[in-house]
Amino acid sequence: MRHTPLLLLLLVAMPLYVTAQVGEPRRDLAIGVSGGYALNRVSFVPTIKQDYHGGVTFGTTVRYTCEKYFSAICALQAEVNYIQLGWKENIETSTNTYERTINYVQVPLLANLGFGRERGGAKGFLAVGPQIGFALSESEKRGGGVWDNIRPNNVIQQYDKEVERKFEYGLTGGLGLDLSTRSGHHFLLEGRYFYALSDIFRNSKKDPFGRSANGAIIAKVSYLFDIIK
Repeated sequence: MRHTPLLLLLLVAMPLYVTAQVGEPRRDLAIGVSGGYALNRVSFVPTIKQDYHGGVTFGTTVRYTCEKYFSAICALQAEVNYIQLGWKENIETSTNTYERTINYVQVPLLANLGFGRERGGAKGFLAVGPQIGFALSESEKRGGGVWDNIRPNNVIQQYDKEVERKFEYGLTGGLGLDLSTRSGHHFLLEGRYFYALSDIFRNSKKDPFGRSANGAIIAKVSYLFDIIK
């Protein structure tokens, strides 16, 4: 009997503890547009020396904020983006120049974790998740006089070789800042990195490349507005 008050205290405290762990639900839905710039290199095996290839990116964003857990604001985010990737060779043994541009549509599905003010202030956030994409088209740009194929490691199989694996998948993530108004307008600045787990060329033992994967640094700005809050 002497343990009865302690048991009653535990029974009262347990629901409060469980409720505190669930967090505060949210039902906020925001949509908008984004635009930015991407710097990409293709990881080749055998190696091809490169500078960053630059290209534009733009698209649409949908963000659903579902919960505030302590000070963390949890959301799910989906995007559909157009982006220009590819590579730009650094050819030191010749006057030749070469650049390949590959145009993709990409769909990242992100977990978004924010810290700060939900509205009427600044919020920092981390966004990370899987991404799929599809190569729509590509183009080559050659320059530097007479084409001589003099390369430091004799790797020339990439020239005139079309993308063989148009479907792409990988991981993407980054950090950003969300500046919002009390009326539900959001202005975002974000830096992100995309790491492809797939290759653009076939990579069997008989193929010239064992690895040919995109890796992009992306800077973008976005504008979102709440349609449900």
